[in-house]
Amino acid sequence: MELNYVYLLRCADGSLYCGWTTDPEARVAAHNNGRGAKYTRSRLPVKLVYMEAYEERHEALSREWHIKRMKHEAKEKLVCDPK
Repeated sequence: MELNYVYLLRCADGSLYCGWTTDPEARVAAHNNGRGAKYTRSRLPVKLVYMEAYEERHEALSREWHIKRMKHEAKEKLVCDPK
C-alpha cells in the first residue's frame, strides 16, 4: 500500500509551505528544481521540516487543508514539537 504524506517545507525566506505527496523525497527535489508549487519557485531552496503519513489519500488531503488554514504560530509549533 502506498502511503500519502502531508509535509511542511521551510523556504529560504523563512516561510512555510504545506503540501501532500506519495513520494516526499522526489517532491522536495521537484520543489528545489523549480518544478514544485509556484509559491516555492521564488523562495528556493526549500527544506523538509515536518511530515505526517496517512494510508488514505483523503485523510492526507484533509490534513493538508487543515494545516493550510492554521496560523503561522501553530505551524511553527508542529515543526518544533511534532505530536
